[in-house]
Amino acid sequence: MKVINPEKTHGIVWRRKPEENFRYNGWPTVCKDENGVIYAAGSSFRITHVCPTGKNCLWISKDEGKTWSNPILLNDSILDDRDTGIVSLGNGKLLATWFSSFHKDYCEPLLTTALCDTDKAIVKGAIDAWKSKTTEELQSRVGAYVKTSEDAGMSWSDPILVPLTAPHGPVKAKNGNLFYLGKEMNGGYVWESPIVFYTSADDGLTWEKQGTVPFPEGITGGQFHEPHILELPGGRLLGAIRVEGLPVHPKATTYTTFSDDGGNTWSVPKPTGVCGMPPHLMLHSGGAVILSYACRIPGERCERAAVSYDGGETWEADYILDDRVKDFYDLGYPSSVELSDGSILTVYYQAYPGDPYTSFLYTKWKL
Repeated sequence: MKVINPEKTHGIVWRRKPEENFRYNGWPTVCKDENGVIYAAGSSFRITHVCPTGKNCLWISKDEGKTWSNPILLNDSILDDRDTGIVSLGNGKLLATWFSSFHKDYCEPLLTTALCDTDKAIVKGAIDAWKSKTTEELQSRVGAYVKTSEDAGMSWSDPILVPLTAPHGPVKAKNGNLFYLGKEMNGGYVWESPIVFYTSADDGLTWEKQGTVPFPEGITGGQFHEPHILELPGGRLLGAIRVEGLPVHPKATTYTTFSDDGGNTWSVPKPTGVCGMPPHLMLHSGGAVILSYACRIPGERCERAAVSYDGGETWEADYILDDRVKDFYDLGYPSSVELSDGSILTVYYQAYPGDPYTSFLYTKWKL
């Protein structure tokens, strides 16, 4: 692929001050409604990558990303709420996705970190709440969820348990249904589970399984994670999947798969050559498919976007979007929307230059 370093503008969706705690942010998704309003959702007010204080929040921009609202709480359970997807359903209706988990062993050490007394009390309260429940009780709440808003994110329905998960959630199809390509859930995140395709005809209230992506020879479910889906103009479905643990360099890459029968059957996934993951797919008005992803090779860490002009069969160009913190280990999960002038807004989590923690940032760029 031809590597391109385009002209671009960087900005901030949400960043806590260096002296503040609960400043870790991760795994965002961005979408745009029919009126041009942009919504970014992510897991915020965290201390670190695994954290009992994690909650799902929403930010809104009505000027194509120039300014953003303060965070709007869309979900905060007793567990660690992560990987927030967001999709516009039209007429002010939104659907958010996430999954909730708990890892007791990760959380006790947080009390020894440099938190003020008030924040330590908050973390201790969260850990004590976990300890007051049996493992079985906590495990019963682990899973993937969706909820909806009828008023553009100002209020939200009760959560609905769903049978699959993916960081960027489902997409709205041309027929109005929701298409969701994700990791199948079975009482929590099962490492060896397959990548499955579900549809919803009632805005996410109920889901029906349509198909399963086959594993290539020599690859197991433990190497396939965090997919995303795109409906192409002719109705063909393109899926992109995070793949890792292969005996090649880099050890994290992206494979693609296709369905020509509405998601019932899928082609055997093939490598894209992309040096990173996880993927987010977007169709540009000019016909290009944009695959946003993050490269995590030490010393080369950055946000990137691969571009295809043949519906994802081949990838012609690879755009460097943000390489300002090449040595910072934790970054990624970019997703993109097209702006009114044809330029692209890509939102991701990454350290703002000079910070030792991650924020929600964006890059505006053009093909």
